[in-house]
Amino acid sequence: MDALHTDLYQLTMAAGYFHRGMTSRVATCELFVRRLPRHRRFLVAMGLDRVVRYLEGLRFTDEQIAYLSAIPALADAMTPAFCSYLRSFRFHGDVWAVPEGTVFFPNEPLLRVTAPLIEAQLIETFALSAINHATTIASKAARVVLAAGDAGVMEFGTRRAHPEAALDAARAAYAVGCVGTSNVEAGMRFGIPVLGTAAHMWTMAHPTEEAAFESYVAVFPSAAILLIDTYDTLVGAARAAAIARDKLKGVRIDSGDLGALSVAVRRILDAAGCASAKIVASGDLNEHRIAELRRAGAPIDLYGVGTDLVTSIDAPSLGGVYKLVEIGGAPPGVAGERTPIAKFSEGKATLPGAHQVHRFRDQAGKLARDVIALDSEPLGAGAEPLLAPVMKRGARVAPPEGLDAIRARVREQLGALPEAMRRIDDDPAPGAPFAVEVSPQLGALVEAVRARVVAGAN
Repeated sequence: MDALHTDLYQLTMAAGYFHRGMTSRVATCELFVRRLPRHRRFLVAMGLDRVVRYLEGLRFTDEQIAYLSAIPALADAMTPAFCSYLRSFRFHGDVWAVPEGTVFFPNEPLLRVTAPLIEAQLIETFALSAINHATTIASKAARVVLAAGDAGVMEFGTRRAHPEAALDAARAAYAVGCVGTSNVEAGMRFGIPVLGTAAHMWTMAHPTEEAAFESYVAVFPSAAILLIDTYDTLVGAARAAAIARDKLKGVRIDSGDLGALSVAVRRILDAAGCASAKIVASGDLNEHRIAELRRAGAPIDLYGVGTDLVTSIDAPSLGGVYKLVEIGGAPPGVAGERTPIAKFSEGKATLPGAHQVHRFRDQAGKLARDVIALDSEPLGAGAEPLLAPVMKRGARVAPPEGLDAIRARVREQLGALPEAMRRIDDDPAPGAPFAVEVSPQLGALVEAVRARVVAGAN
């Protein structure tokens, strides 16, 4: 499953390890984000479930092995012995991770993998792809949900993304608090509420707007939400109320001055006895526009957000990386000598050793600071460890977590953010007003490893 969804150099390195007799070595690698994108004060972890499903099913088929043997850059290494190794390949490692829906910050490991070196190497690209994308969308959607406050947000962006990316985006958006998606496949696959009515084409395909509304109510008498801005929004509102009457569940406005129009439409609906009908707004919306509408008192009940959400248009990529932090000879789950590893490249330094992230809160339950520590290092009372075991020797330690549990975690995490971090205005400088510290033991290890590798270089 997805074995070739990787970069070629993962396979060349795997083959190199095999032919150089390094298959018994065990690596610990960690996935983290070096810095926040512009306009972000926090990120929301997402994509773990897809990574675990990938690890559970990772296999190489005979067809895939034959294809790899024909790649010129890999052909020399595709010996019968290595082909046999790939044919029997399975993931046997241990995985610790931050649960989906957790708020996190730069340099904090989201995923920790301890596995035979080849296995730890081969999974890098897929893990980064799944987590970088889902976390990017979840973090954007969280801003939109925060901006909307008590109003609902619907994810409407399927047509603006690759089909598979659209599914991941729908799941991530719902997980962080959107009320539903327009993507029907996402609804079936993930159990997400599916929302939507008709487009302007429905109205334009009828001889009159009245005929379009009458036809729609006739077909959907219990779910009549009518799009009223095809010709004249206020006239459309009056026609919708007159035709649907007590069957009118809501109206959608997709263009124009949404603030002024929603106020006028609300008056028309109330005067016509349709006070329970909801107003849905859509059309190039994002967290900033929603915040403006709410500040202006626009009586909008639901917001449909598409392009800006599913593309995370202001921060469309995330610089997550996956780095070796220690290497040794003991198999996963067995205590043994392992050597801490770190990079000291300018701007790309890493922390040596396997890590845990400990979260501390203030007396009100708000997030106060995080401490990155060695995984075996206790930090005392009040420390909330973020990484939890997910896989042991290649098998899940618990059933997949449901979206309801992830949604509850997101609500709690966003509610625990200090007020300064909940703001959705664009911060001109990257970085977060939140303390992420390195523990004393980890700090000492950094200097010890630095001294070791610098001395070795000389």
